[in-house]
Amino acid sequence: MCGATEGGLSLDGVDVAKEAVIQGQVLRAGDEPVPNAYVRLLDRTGEFTAEVPTSATGHFRFFAGDGEWTLRTLAPKAEPVDTRVVAATGSVAEVQVLVGA
Repeated sequence: MCGATEGGLSLDGVDVAKEAVIQGQVLRAGDEPVPNAYVRLLDRTGEFTAEVPTSATGHFRFFAGDGEWTLRTLAPKAEPVDTRVVAATGSVAEVQVLVGA
């Protein structure tokens, strides 16, 4: 039900039934985690809502409202990558973002 991938972020302490969670991992070349990238959460109109840095393993997490969002990923030595995602209360939207080599 939680949709978390093995080796991904733990959902311990998160009441998924009451939250709309967007989380995932930033990768380079398909499997190399990208630490110290920044992932921005933009609303449906493109307005900035929040930003988090990726962890040492390239992971990130947002708690968002229901609806359509854009994740703008800014990673060293890569062009920005926009990824559309839909958040819904009671579910975890898992996202894998691939940035340039």
